[in-house]
Amino acid sequence: MALDNTGFSSCPESLSLPVPEKGEEPVEEAPKETPPIDTQDTSEELGHVVTTDEAPPTNKPTANNSMSFQDKMAAREAQANQHRKKIQGVGQERGKFGWVKSKRKRQRYVEKNGRCNVQHGNMRETYRYLTDIFTTLVDLNWRCSLLVFVMAYAITWLFFGAIWYLIAYCRGDLDHLEDDAWTPCVNNVNGFVSAFLFSIETETTIGYGHRVITDQCPVGTMLLLLQAILGSMVNAFMVGCMFVKISQPNKRAETLVFSRNAVISLRDDKLCLMFRVGDLRSSHIVGANMRAKLIKSKQTQEGEFIPLDQTDISVGFETGDDRLFLVSPLVISHEIDPRSPFWDMSQSQLEKEDFEIVVILEGMVEATGMTCQARSSYLAEEVLWGHRFSPMMSLAEGFFDVDYGAFHHTFEVDTPSCSARELALAAARLDAHLYWSISSRLDEEKWEPNLTDQTGKSTDSESVREGGSTAFTVGGVTHAQDQSVVGELNGSVTTDQSESEA
Repeated sequence: MALDNTGFSSCPESLSLPVPEKGEEPVEEAPKETPPIDTQDTSEELGHVVTTDEAPPTNKPTANNSMSFQDKMAAREAQANQHRKKIQGVGQERGKFGWVKSKRKRQRYVEKNGRCNVQHGNMRETYRYLTDIFTTLVDLNWRCSLLVFVMAYAITWLFFGAIWYLIAYCRGDLDHLEDDAWTPCVNNVNGFVSAFLFSIETETTIGYGHRVITDQCPVGTMLLLLQAILGSMVNAFMVGCMFVKISQPNKRAETLVFSRNAVISLRDDKLCLMFRVGDLRSSHIVGANMRAKLIKSKQTQEGEFIPLDQTDISVGFETGDDRLFLVSPLVISHEIDPRSPFWDMSQSQLEKEDFEIVVILEGMVEATGMTCQARSSYLAEEVLWGHRFSPMMSLAEGFFDVDYGAFHHTFEVDTPSCSARELALAAARLDAHLYWSISSRLDEEKWEPNLTDQTGKSTDSESVREGGSTAFTVGGVTHAQDQSVVGELNGSVTTDQSESEA
C-alpha cells in the first residue's frame, strides 16, 4: 500500500523520507560540517539546567535519512527517556540554585533495640574502673570475659607451678631423683611440667595421689596453704562474675516488644499519643512500670542551649495507669493536655519537628526475681498522626487468643489536624455558645407569662399618659408594673451572668 507524502506535510524535514524519481539514482549529498549549537533545555524542576550539544535537524548525515519512520521515532523516544532520567531527581528537595538539600537524619539517642547510643571519651580518671573491678568484669563483653576467665586460672597455675619448681630446684630434689633415701619436698616432681601439674591438682583440689607433699618441707606446707586460699578466692571471684553475667536480665528484655510506630488520634474526644507494648513469654513481669521521656534540644530565655533536654511525658502516674498488668499486649496512652509537651503541636508542625520519644518499661522477672528494663524510642517521622492500633485479641473457646501478627498494624481514623490547644479552644467556644443560648431562651420563656398577665390587668385600669410616661391610678396595677420591671431587670442580669460565666 503506497503512502501519499501529503499526509505527512506536518512532519518536520528530518522525518521526511526522500523518494527518488524513476530512472534517477539517488545522489548522496556530502554532509555539511556545521559547528554544534549549545542549547539549554530548562527542565520543569526549578534550577536544574541541562546543556546538550546537537546539530540542526536539517543538516543530518544521510545515514539517518536512510532510517525508517518507525526507527526514527523509536530513537527520538529513547533519547527523550535518557534525557528524562538525567533530569529526574531522586525525590530530594532542591534549593534556589538547584543544589540538592537532603534532610539530615536525626541521630538516635536510644536505638530501637534499647541500646543507648552514647560513647564516653577523653576519660582521664580510669582508675575508678579498678575500684569496682567486679562490675567492670561483669560489664565486659563475652569475648573479654572468657579471656579474663581463662587467663586468671592459667596465670595462677603457672605462677604457683613455677614456685613449686623453684623449691624443688633449690632443695636439690631434681639432683636426687634416683636416690631412694632422699626425701623430696613433693614426691614425683622431676621437672617444670610435673610441678605445673601439681599446682593444678592443688588449686582445683583434684588430688590424684601420685604427687604429694611430704612433711619434711615446711616451705612447701606454707605454699600449699597459700595456694589453697588464693585458689578459693579466684574460684569465687571468677565463678561469681560468670554467674552474674549469665543470669543478667538483659536477655529477658529481648522478649519485651514495643510497637514499630507511635500514633496520635482521638480517645474520649481528646488527642492522645499512644504506643503498644507486649510480653512474648508466659512468665510475667511482676510490678511492671512504664515511663516516657521526650528528648529534644532547646534554648532557654537567657540564651543557654541545652542539648538533648529530657522532659517527662505522663503516661498515668497521677492515676496509677503507669503500673501495668502485662499479661496481654497493652496500648499505653498519653493524654495531650496543657502540661504535655505536645500541647501546641499540630500535624503540620509534627512533620517539621525534630525530637525523640524514649519509652522505658521496668519490672521484676518472675522466674529469677531480678529487675529488668526494656527500652525503645520513636523519632518524629515514626509518629503517625490520625492512626489507631488494630485489635489483636479475640475470644476463643475457653481462653483469649492474642494474634501477634497484628502487633505493629495500624489503620487510619478521622482525626483533626489541629493542635490539642486549638481543639480545646474550639470545644470551649462551642460549650459557651450552647450555654448562652439555652440560658437566654429559658429567661425569655420565664418572663413571657408575666408580661401577658400584666397586659391584661392594665387594660382594665385607668391610666394617664404624660410626656410618654404611663401612670396607673390603681395601686395594685402599679405594683404589678413594678414587679414586671424588676423581673425584666432580673432577666437581663441573669443573661449577663451567663455570658460572664461562659
